[in-house]
Amino acid sequence: MQDFDLSMEPLRELARQVGYLLPRLAVAVAVLVAGWLLAKGFRLGVVKALRAINFPVLTQRAGVDEFLQQGGTEKDTTEIFGLIAYWGVVLAALIVAFNGLGLTQVTELLMKVLLFVPRLLVALLLVVFGAYFGRFVGNAVKVYFRTVGVSDAELLGRGVQWAILLFVLLLAVDHLDIGGGLIQHTFLILLTGLVFGLALAFGLGAKDHAARLIERWFPKDDAGRRP
Repeated sequence: MQDFDLSMEPLRELARQVGYLLPRLAVAVAVLVAGWLLAKGFRLGVVKALRAINFPVLTQRAGVDEFLQQGGTEKDTTEIFGLIAYWGVVLAALIVAFNGLGLTQVTELLMKVLLFVPRLLVALLLVVFGAYFGRFVGNAVKVYFRTVGVSDAELLGRGVQWAILLFVLLLAVDHLDIGGGLIQHTFLILLTGLVFGLALAFGLGAKDHAARLIERWFPKDDAGRRP
C-alpha cells in the first residue's frame, strides 16, 4: 500500500500544478480576448480622430501616402497609425497575460517592444511633418528661382526638398535609437564623402561647367552697367 502511494505521488503533484495553472490560464485568455476587442476599438477611434482633424490631407500633400502606394500597400498613413495603436494595445494585453502566468522573461521582452511603440509613432510624425515642410520649402524655392529667371529652378527646388527630407529622416532614426548611433554615423560618413567627391570633381575636372552653370543661374546684367 505504501508503494502504491509513492507511485501516485507524481500524479498528485501534476494534478496540483494543473489545478494551480488552469485558473491563471483562464484569466490570461480572458485578458487577451478583452485586449483584442479593446485594441480593435482603439484602432477605429484613432483612425476616426485623425480623419476628423484632416490628417490625411497633410499626409497626401507631404507625399507620404503616394510613397506607400508605390510600395505596394493599399493603406494610407492614417491607417498605419491606427495599426500601430492596435498592436500597442495588443502588446499591453500580452504583457498582463504573461505576467499573470509568471513568465517574467517573456514579459520583459514584450515590455521593451511596447516602449518602442511611442518612439515609432513620434518618428512617423517627424517624417510626415518633415516631408510636408520639405515639399513646401522646395516649392517656394522653385517659385523664387523661376521668378528671378533661373532655368534650373525645378532642380534646385528638388534638391532643397530632398535635403530637408534626409535631415528629417536622420532625426527620426536618431529618435528611434537603433544601432546605438551606428546608422547616424554611417549616414554622416556617406554624406561627407559625397560632398567631398562632388567638390573634388568640380574643383579638378568641371571648373568650366560649374562656371557656366553659375553664369546661367545668376546672369550678369551687363546692359545695365553700360554708360
